[in-house]
Amino acid sequence: MFSIATHRPLRAKLIFNAVSGQPEESPQQLVNILTEMQSWHILPEVFMVRPDSRVETVVRSAIRGGIKLVVVAGGDGTIDSVVGAMVGSSATLGIIPTGMRNNVAFNLGIPGTVADAVALLREGRRLKLDVGNVRSGRVSRWFLEATTLGLLSDLYSAADNIQHGDLAQVGNLLSTFVSSTPSHLHMILEGRHRLDMSAYMVLIANMPFIGPHFQISPDVSWNDSRLDVFVFSDMSKLDLISYAMQSTGGAVEDARIKHYRVKRFKIHSEPPMPVLADGVLLDLGPITVLIHPRALTVMGGAADATIGGQPVASQAIDREVVSHR
Repeated sequence: MFSIATHRPLRAKLIFNAVSGQPEESPQQLVNILTEMQSWHILPEVFMVRPDSRVETVVRSAIRGGIKLVVVAGGDGTIDSVVGAMVGSSATLGIIPTGMRNNVAFNLGIPGTVADAVALLREGRRLKLDVGNVRSGRVSRWFLEATTLGLLSDLYSAADNIQHGDLAQVGNLLSTFVSSTPSHLHMILEGRHRLDMSAYMVLIANMPFIGPHFQISPDVSWNDSRLDVFVFSDMSKLDLISYAMQSTGGAVEDARIKHYRVKRFKIHSEPPMPVLADGVLLDLGPITVLIHPRALTVMGGAADATIGGQPVASQAIDREVVSHR
């Protein structure tokens, strides 16, 4: 895929999560990563992630020490653990996808093999990513993929356990789905546009593919300086099941799903909806979500992001900041 050329030695911090993906394969994965890095003249300082690790602190210290490349070998959760330390910094994030879903890597066109992912650290494209920030109660969190409210957040834990082989969670998932009720939503877009409606769930997306490579809409982009807010209003549980089944074949248009593209979004739900940011459960209560444009630099391999088939760079994004589709 790539040809190895002569490069000057490059220091890097390697954040390696041995329990991502297939833990039994991690020793050989680490050997392969170090071997490939050596061939590309990348000199890594290795940090092994443990359950009690303060990864953000480790990354901040590395950046202060002059490290310009932070490489994460793990899954989406491991990537999330370094974002807070890298937003707005001069360092670049590299990704070697060794997790279960590897959805962030998929969105950015990063290949799944160790050799190709390491080669991308030298030969890839330096991408500028928008990063979302959600505040719920006293908790604030960065997110790359999406923040969800309501039914999606309720079902996530059981669905994630099922994907990891815990079939005993099927009963919990079904029970949660059956007992769920819609909430009344009070929303403020861009600080001035007020909306009220009822819905079982809300999805605030920053990347076109979420979860197990599920495409919510081809219009979502990670570098358009906007968040895409989808409100699943006027839909029953049967409607949601039908939508989910149809969506396995690709993005599905449904007029009942309200779509807004915004920089700033506030929402208050009655009764309160659970809030999930990139798989992490936050406090109940009102939330405020902001987009931080081009706040994270990543080595990727994706083609230029598009909106409606047109390059983002050619879009007139200084138009009315709230667009309803």
